[in-house]
Amino acid sequence: MARKFFGTDGVRGTANTHPMTAEMALRIGAAVGRFFRNDGTNQHRVVIGKDTRLSGYMFESALTAGLTSTGMNVFLLGPVPTPAVGLLTTSMRADLGVMISASHNPAEDNGIKFFGPDGFKLSDEAELQIEKLIESGVEPAQAQNIGRARRIDDGRFRYIERVKSSLPRDLPLNGVKVVVDCANGAAYRAAPEALWELGAEVITVGVVPNGYNINQNCGSTSPKTAQEAVVAHGADVGICLDGDADRVMIIDETGQVADGDQIMGLFASRWAKSGQLKGGALVATVMSNLGLERFLESQGVGLERTAVGDRYVVEAMRRGGYNLGGEQSGHIVMTDYATTGDGLMAGLQFLAAMVETGKPASALARVFETVPQLLKNVRYKAGQTPLEEAAVKMAIAEAERALTGKGRLLIRKSGTEPLVRVMAECEDEALLGVAVDSVVDAVRIAVA
Repeated sequence: MARKFFGTDGVRGTANTHPMTAEMALRIGAAVGRFFRNDGTNQHRVVIGKDTRLSGYMFESALTAGLTSTGMNVFLLGPVPTPAVGLLTTSMRADLGVMISASHNPAEDNGIKFFGPDGFKLSDEAELQIEKLIESGVEPAQAQNIGRARRIDDGRFRYIERVKSSLPRDLPLNGVKVVVDCANGAAYRAAPEALWELGAEVITVGVVPNGYNINQNCGSTSPKTAQEAVVAHGADVGICLDGDADRVMIIDETGQVADGDQIMGLFASRWAKSGQLKGGALVATVMSNLGLERFLESQGVGLERTAVGDRYVVEAMRRGGYNLGGEQSGHIVMTDYATTGDGLMAGLQFLAAMVETGKPASALARVFETVPQLLKNVRYKAGQTPLEEAAVKMAIAEAERALTGKGRLLIRKSGTEPLVRVMAECEDEALLGVAVDSVVDAVRIAVA
């Protein structure tokens, strides 16, 4: 059964527009509170973190009201990275973790994503049950059983200590000059502090949030500012995070960007050689480049592909006993250290590779040659279903026939935005462009 409110990463949309309204957040809080507080006791607790969007205050208050109305005790962490919520959910023995963030989306958007008591994101089945409670409504707790709310002032410091512990003590970062771009988001304090405490010389970008500038001309989806900073300061490497710091892009000393595929390829090959890679495979999504698959095969490492979304990567990792996975977009999941993608931890693992090998970032950030890949997005309006249009289906079928034996085509709706994503790979770049554009044109006509 399709979920009505939840996408690939929680509930997300434009703030003050359905479903991201204060009223809806109140209902969501009450529903998820009832779902997790199902034994009649008053010992249940939830931790709530957020990024730096202005609307975060509104959703934090609404969720707190909904959760406490069902008897949940709420602990407010303030601005912390998404992986910090997963970590603190388990360390504080909470029944539920909530992160208020729209990740890499612009400031006017926001979202709500949930972590279970094990620190991992909720399953599709759990989200479906919560949606039923959202729609039906829940009975509030009796007056004497209403929950309490309090602020936790040291959540960021707890997270920093956990991040630092992922780097071996015999690998100091002394003398390493690092540009860290925090996207004016949730890691604007945690990331520079952690790197400085580990001995790095830190140059900061995107660390002055004002509620409106998260991901604005900065961060992993707009790395140009960080690229320029790396070159201008003669830095050894750049670590480019997104708004909630669960994604990372690495920038080498020449200013070139390495995406999640290159980072995963490096980690998988190194971990396989050291015996750290569990299950003999990397877990990635259908979006990962064919070049990554070929490189892993040359290293004797398998590749397990999943649907798009880091939660699906994690689910496959847990089922198969794997400890490394992620997405081309920069979610790097290392379950030996964290329960979800952690951009800062992934950045530290890259720094560890630099220190251990003595090689510059440029020698580590491109471990395979990519197969030409083209991705274009087409925005559609609420209620439109362009992929069901006959002309669009015909265009897709014709593009697939043209690419047969030469490449591949992937068409999907975004799980976080009203976009149709059209992606293809082919070593014949002229054919690649024609295939993608033919589908994009058909979709644009359908939504016009």
